[in-house]
Amino acid sequence: MQIAQGDVMEFAISPDDQTFRQRMERCDIPVADFNHRAHLRLAYIYLCESDPDTATDQMRETLNQFLIHHQVDPAKFHETLTKAWILAVRHFMNKAGSATSADDLIDRYPQMLDTQIMLTHYTKERLFSEPARKAFIAPDIERIP
Repeated sequence: MQIAQGDVMEFAISPDDQTFRQRMERCDIPVADFNHRAHLRLAYIYLCESDPDTATDQMRETLNQFLIHHQVDPAKFHETLTKAWILAVRHFMNKAGSATSADDLIDRYPQMLDTQIMLTHYTKERLFSEPARKAFIAPDIERIP
Protein backbone atom coordinates (compact mmCIF):
# COMPACT_ATOMS: atom_id res chain seq x y z
CA MET A 1 0.00 0.00 0.00
CA GLN A 2 1.51 3.32 -1.07
CA ILE A 3 0.66 6.38 1.01
CA ALA A 4 1.27 9.89 -0.30
CA GLN A 5 1.81 12.66 2.21
CA GLY A 6 1.41 16.02 0.50
CA ASP A 7 3.19 16.48 -2.80
CA VAL A 8 6.67 15.52 -1.64
CA MET A 9 6.70 12.68 0.87
CA GLU A 10 5.75 9.10 0.09
CA PHE A 11 5.59 6.28 2.56
CA ALA A 12 4.61 2.67 2.12
CA ILE A 13 3.11 0.26 4.57
CA SER A 14 4.60 -3.13 3.72
CA PRO A 15 2.59 -6.35 3.84
CA ASP A 16 4.58 -7.25 6.99
CA ASP A 17 3.59 -3.88 8.50
CA GLN A 18 -0.07 -4.60 7.67
CA THR A 19 0.13 -8.03 9.28
CA PHE A 20 1.83 -6.56 12.34
CA ARG A 21 -0.88 -3.91 12.68
CA GLN A 22 -3.66 -6.48 12.40
CA ARG A 23 -1.99 -8.75 14.97
CA MET A 24 -1.40 -5.81 17.31
CA GLU A 25 -4.97 -4.56 17.05
CA ARG A 26 -6.24 -8.12 17.67
CA CYS A 27 -3.86 -8.39 20.64
CA ASP A 28 -2.23 -11.44 19.05
CA ILE A 29 1.28 -10.28 19.88
CA PRO A 30 2.74 -11.48 23.19
CA VAL A 31 3.63 -8.72 25.64
CA ALA A 32 7.28 -9.84 25.58
CA ASP A 33 7.42 -9.24 21.81
CA PHE A 34 6.01 -5.71 21.96
CA ASN A 35 9.32 -3.92 22.44
CA HIS A 36 10.42 -0.37 21.62
CA ARG A 37 10.95 -1.14 17.93
CA ALA A 38 7.41 -2.51 17.75
CA HIS A 39 6.12 0.74 19.29
CA LEU A 40 7.99 2.71 16.62
CA ARG A 41 6.64 0.46 13.90
CA LEU A 42 3.05 0.96 15.01
CA ALA A 43 3.59 4.73 15.24
CA TYR A 44 4.96 4.76 11.67
CA ILE A 45 1.96 2.79 10.37
CA TYR A 46 -0.55 5.12 12.00
CA LEU A 47 1.35 8.19 10.79
CA CYS A 48 1.30 6.91 7.22
CA GLU A 49 -2.47 7.08 7.33
CA SER A 50 -3.17 10.14 9.44
CA ASP A 51 -1.94 13.27 11.16
CA PRO A 52 -0.01 13.13 14.47
CA ASP A 53 -3.09 13.86 16.63
CA THR A 54 -5.13 11.08 15.04
CA ALA A 55 -2.12 8.73 15.14
CA THR A 56 -1.74 9.48 18.85
CA ASP A 57 -5.42 8.68 19.42
CA GLN A 58 -5.07 5.40 17.50
CA MET A 59 -1.90 4.51 19.39
CA ARG A 60 -3.52 5.27 22.77
CA GLU A 61 -6.54 3.13 21.92
CA THR A 62 -4.48 0.20 20.65
CA LEU A 63 -2.02 0.28 23.55
CA ASN A 64 -4.75 0.47 26.19
CA GLN A 65 -6.67 -2.35 24.53
CA PHE A 66 -3.44 -4.37 24.42
CA LEU A 67 -2.75 -3.77 28.13
CA ILE A 68 -6.28 -4.74 29.13
CA HIS A 69 -6.28 -7.86 26.95
CA HIS A 70 -2.97 -9.06 28.38
CA GLN A 71 -3.96 -8.12 31.94
CA VAL A 72 -1.13 -5.63 32.30
CA ASP A 73 -1.63 -2.82 34.78
CA PRO A 74 -3.24 0.01 32.76
CA ALA A 75 -1.08 2.46 34.73
CA LYS A 76 1.78 1.30 32.51
CA PHE A 77 0.35 3.49 29.73
CA HIS A 78 2.17 6.82 29.50
CA GLU A 79 0.43 9.59 27.55
CA THR A 80 3.44 11.92 27.24
CA LEU A 81 5.77 9.19 26.02
CA THR A 82 3.15 7.99 23.54
CA LYS A 83 2.65 11.41 21.96
CA ALA A 84 6.35 12.33 22.19
CA TRP A 85 7.32 9.19 20.25
CA ILE A 86 4.63 9.87 17.64
CA LEU A 87 6.16 13.34 17.19
CA ALA A 88 9.66 11.88 17.04
CA VAL A 89 8.72 9.29 14.40
CA ARG A 90 6.98 12.03 12.41
CA HIS A 91 10.17 14.13 12.63
CA PHE A 92 12.21 11.29 11.14
CA MET A 93 9.58 10.70 8.46
CA ASN A 94 9.80 14.39 7.52
CA LYS A 95 13.58 14.07 7.42
CA ALA A 96 13.46 10.94 5.25
CA GLY A 97 10.85 12.16 2.78
CA SER A 98 9.95 8.58 1.92
CA ALA A 99 10.23 5.03 3.20
CA THR A 100 9.23 1.63 1.89
CA SER A 101 8.25 0.31 5.32
CA ALA A 102 8.57 0.94 9.04
CA ASP A 103 11.76 -1.14 9.05
CA ASP A 104 13.19 0.99 6.24
CA LEU A 105 12.67 4.18 8.25
CA ILE A 106 13.94 2.71 11.53
CA ASP A 107 17.00 1.18 9.86
CA ARG A 108 17.85 4.54 8.28
CA TYR A 109 17.48 6.36 11.61
CA PRO A 110 18.64 3.89 14.27
CA GLN A 111 18.84 6.69 16.85
CA MET A 112 15.08 6.15 17.22
CA LEU A 113 15.93 2.86 18.91
CA ASP A 114 17.56 4.76 21.78
CA THR A 115 14.85 4.60 24.44
CA GLN A 116 16.65 7.33 26.40
CA ILE A 117 16.44 9.91 23.61
CA MET A 118 13.43 11.61 25.22
CA LEU A 119 15.69 12.58 28.10
CA THR A 120 17.33 15.06 25.71
CA HIS A 121 13.94 16.82 25.62
CA TYR A 122 12.64 16.22 29.15
CA THR A 123 14.09 16.10 32.63
CA LYS A 124 13.49 12.73 34.31
CA GLU A 125 11.37 14.43 36.95
CA ARG A 126 9.02 15.92 34.38
CA LEU A 127 8.85 12.94 32.01
CA PHE A 128 8.26 10.32 34.68
CA SER A 129 5.86 12.41 36.76
CA GLU A 130 2.31 11.26 37.39
CA PRO A 131 0.84 14.21 35.46
CA ALA A 132 2.95 13.22 32.40
CA ARG A 133 1.53 9.70 32.56
CA LYS A 134 -2.03 10.98 32.44
CA ALA A 135 -1.77 13.86 29.92
CA PHE A 136 0.73 15.15 27.40
CA ILE A 137 3.21 17.57 28.92
CA ALA A 138 5.48 19.65 26.72
CA PRO A 139 9.25 19.14 26.99
CA ASP A 140 11.12 21.25 29.52
CA ILE A 141 14.60 20.96 27.95
CA GLU A 142 14.18 21.05 24.18
CA ARG A 143 11.15 21.00 21.90
CA ILE A 144 10.55 17.81 19.90
CA PRO A 145 11.04 18.83 16.27
